[in-house]
Amino acid sequence: MKKSVTTFATGKAKGEKLTMLTAYDYSTAKLIDSTGIDAILVGDSLGNVMLGYEDTISVTMEDMIHHGAAVARGAENAMVIIDMPFMSYQTSIYDAVVNAGRLMKEGRANGVKLEGGTEVAGAIKVIVNAGIPVMAHIGLTPQSINSFGGYKVQGKDEAAAAKLIEDALAVQEAGAFAVVLECVPEKLATLVTEKLYIPTIGIGAGAGCDGQILVYADMMGMFSDYVPKFVKKFANVGDAMRQACTAYVEEVKQGSYPAKEHTYAIDDQVIEKLY
Repeated sequence: MKKSVTTFATGKAKGEKLTMLTAYDYSTAKLIDSTGIDAILVGDSLGNVMLGYEDTISVTMEDMIHHGAAVARGAENAMVIIDMPFMSYQTSIYDAVVNAGRLMKEGRANGVKLEGGTEVAGAIKVIVNAGIPVMAHIGLTPQSINSFGGYKVQGKDEAAAAKLIEDALAVQEAGAFAVVLECVPEKLATLVTEKLYIPTIGIGAGAGCDGQILVYADMMGMFSDYVPKFVKKFANVGDAMRQACTAYVEEVKQGSYPAKEHTYAIDDQVIEKLY
C-alpha cells in the first residue's frame, strides 16, 4: 500500500521510527523503494549532487519537476515529497500555491517540502488548504545559507533555541504533516519532538527525532565534495563504481572486452557473400 501522511501520523503515535532518503532519478528511486522506506525526498540537494552547483540557490522549478517525475515513476510504495526550490514560494502566497500545484501535477509528488518557520506559516496554511500535504523544514535551511553565513548548527543559544521551538509550533499550527530538523543540537531536537504532535525528521539532529533522512549519495559514499559530520557511510558505492569503471577502461584498451560471450553470431556464409 502506498505510504502517505497517515504513515507519518501513525509512526509518531506508535513511536515507530520513520525512514527517508533522497533520490533524483528513476533507477535510484526504484532501488530505494524496494527496501520498504517510508518516503523519498526529491531534494533541491540535486543542485549539488546531480548538477554540480555549490549550493541549492540555482535550482529551478523545471529541475524539480523533471527529477521529481522520474522519481515518482520509480517509487511504487514510498511517499514522494518534492522540495519547493528557492524563490518558488517566497514571492507571494499565490506563487506558493501555484508552484506547489505544479509539483503535484507535473512532478507527480505526494507532497511538497519548503524551508522556513513562522515566516512561511501563511504559505503552508494556504497550500495545505488547497489539498497539498506539506513537510516543513527548519533549523539549517540551505536556501538561506547566505543569510546564515555558512553551513552552521542552528539553535545553540537560548534565543535561537526559543526561535526554533516557535518555528516548529508555527508550522505545525499551519498544517504541516511533519517537519525536518537540520543541524540542530540533539537535546534541542528531542525537546522539539516532545512538544509536537507531528513527527520530526532529523538530519544532523540526533536520535531523539521521530525519523531520519540522509542524502543517498552521502550515505553510499558517492559524493565526496564535502561530507557533513552527521553522515554515516553505510556503503562505499563510490569506490565500487570507480573500480568497475577503471576495470572497464583497462579491458577495452587491452581488447579483452567484449569477449566471445558478449557478442552476437551470424552465419559465415552470409558474411562471405558480402565481401
